[in-house]
Order: sequence, then structure tokens, then C-alpha cells
Amino acid sequence: MEGTTVSSDARGGTIHIGCSGWVYKHWRGILYPDGLPQARWFERYAEDFDTVELNNSFYHLPKPETFEKWRKQAPPGFCYAVKANRYLTQAKKLKDCEEPLERMMTSARHLGDRLGPMLFQLPPSMKRNLERLESFLRILPADVASVFEFRNPDWYVPDTYALLDRYKASFCVHDMAGSTTERIAVGPVAYVRFHGGVGKYWGRYPDEALLTWADWAMEQSRQGRSVWCYFNNDIHGHAIHDAQTLKSMVGQMR
Repeated sequence: MEGTTVSSDARGGTIHIGCSGWVYKHWRGILYPDGLPQARWFERYAEDFDTVELNNSFYHLPKPETFEKWRKQAPPGFCYAVKANRYLTQAKKLKDCEEPLERMMTSARHLGDRLGPMLFQLPPSMKRNLERLESFLRILPADVASVFEFRNPDWYVPDTYALLDRYKASFCVHDMAGSTTERIAVGPVAYVRFHGGVGKYWGRYPDEALLTWADWAMEQSRQGRSVWCYFNNDIHGHAIHDAQTLKSMVGQMR
């Protein structure tokens, strides 16, 4: 199963499991053997996982040639989820975003068929504004899966879910303290971010908890959704172990 996509059956959606990023010095001796040069870390990561969530694109929009480099290094079947630049979500708060969205997508499209979902993470300060959200949904590209991670619980109402579904956008399930979501899938994609089993970005998840997520992922797959699960608890390499565990559980359920 290493390096392959996990799928429930020929008719169901694919299940992708990975981590939020792969360049972590504290993963030496855990995933990356001592002495393995950093230039080969992605190669080692891709031996175990078929997807990764790009977080640095949130802080600084990579150049087209950087996305091109990532495309070339990815093995067949590997996909990147791209976290949308914070200028769209934190600064503009989804308002008047035609030009910056086009600029971001022009760069990200250099991933080619390695481009997975686009994740839009809204700030905790942004309360529900369905009119603003709909104006943004209208300008999103139709050929890329768009996923929204809300950090203010004010958004967690049926009207939000219905609006996303109407525009074939999806909802990010997550467990960030203070804004933990319900376990719900909206639109064509089921997307989960695991931010830490004990604290922010750290702590293992109990096997019992991961087993319930494996069941949930399988159910979403059977409904025809592609499923994307990312572990963001990178401290002490917990993300690696949890992602490997969840992947194994899903594989055993096939």
C-alpha cells in the first residue's frame, strides 16, 4: 500500500491521507533517516503517502516555477492540496478577489494533474457573511475542488452548508480548539484537517478515534466523494504515525 491511493471500491471515491507539509527538521530519525539530504525528503515522504497539503502557499504565493518543480518531483498519482494565499482570506476576506484569485490559480495550475483541492481558511474574526461568501463562490474555477475551513463557529449553520453545496464547494472538518466543527461532508469532496490529538499541532490520536474516522472516510467514499485527510500535528512526528495508522485502517476495510 505504500505510496498508493487508498480506495474503497471501484465505484467509490478515492481516499487520500497525508500530512500538512513535509519539510520538518524534527522528522529526522522518524521519517527521514539521519544523513538523508533535505533534497530527498519529498522522495522519502512520497514512498508512504500519495498527497500532501501545501501550507507555505498560505503565507507566500510560490512562483509558477516552484509549482512546476513540485509537479515534476511528484510520482504518478500523487496530488497536492494547496492552501490559498492569506491575502484572499485574511486581508481581503473574500471581497473583490477576482485579480488575486486569478494570479494564484495561474501559478497553482503549473501543478497540472498533480493539483488536488484548494483550501480557503477564513480567519476566526470573520463571522458568517453568506452574501460575501456567495460572491466569492461565483468566481471560483469550476474545474478545481474548493474547500472552506471556517475558524468561527458562527458559520456552522445549514444555510452555509447549503450555499457551499449549491456551488459545488466543500466544507473542511477540523478540530482546532475554539472552532471545532461537526463531522459533516458537503459537496463533492470530504476534507479533514487534524490539528492535534492533545494540543495545538501536537499529540497522537488514539487508535479508537482514528478508527471512527476510517469508518467515516469509507462512508463518504461509498457516497462517491473523494476524501482528503491531513494531519497537522507535526511536532514529534505525530502526524506521520497518525497518517500511517489511518491509512492502514482504511486499507484493511477495503
